[in-house]
Amino acid sequence: MIEANHVEKSFGSRENVYPVLKGIDVKIQDGEFVVILGASGSGKSTFLNVISGLERPDGGSVLYDGLDITKLSDRLLTAFRKETVGFIFQQYYLLPNLTVDKNVRMGADLASNRVYRQIIDAVGLSDKLHKYPGELSGGEQQRVSVARALAKQPKTLFLDEPTGALDEQTGRQLLDYLCKLHDEYRFTVVMVTHNQNIAEMADTVIRMNSGKIIESYANAAKKTAYEIGW
Repeated sequence: MIEANHVEKSFGSRENVYPVLKGIDVKIQDGEFVVILGASGSGKSTFLNVISGLERPDGGSVLYDGLDITKLSDRLLTAFRKETVGFIFQQYYLLPNLTVDKNVRMGADLASNRVYRQIIDAVGLSDKLHKYPGELSGGEQQRVSVARALAKQPKTLFLDEPTGALDEQTGRQLLDYLCKLHDEYRFTVVMVTHNQNIAEMADTVIRMNSGKIIESYANAAKKTAYEIGW
């Protein structure tokens, strides 16, 4: 379980301090699919970065099964992220001098995953193994980033606007694949998105505004990627 207790985060210094997270409390159960909604500037991406260990909060705690990651040294926090979490962002962050195969293998090597090409095949890129990112479309590059994150076999997968740069067809394909993997392996999924329709696919929906959680609810009936609006 992931547990955030009174998490606070500000940016700036001295007279220009801007509070972004204002005492957030939340619990995310193992295997849960959580969607975080909010307008630009609501703090949702910063919250994602803090609970994933990418950024440290100014106050409060973030616990994974009782382990407070906010108290870990930089070295131990890096090791925690390497062993426990995966990330998918709207920006692809692929290495331009590496092929599709080698980009994905980077994630696979962290988990000693020798069957990572099954994931490349599942995202429909088996015919692009030896292509470089510059030779791929935006949708194909995003699928490479998805395959790389999943090849790491994370316990928790964090996604920040993963469909923001994708067309509808590719976005639905990506979400459908993620949900199938989630149902099979039951890793925890925490996704930030501005697309309120995607919230209909989640177990739990969290709405943020001005650095606070203003609403949290469970979906009584979840929809598939091909049943939601776009």
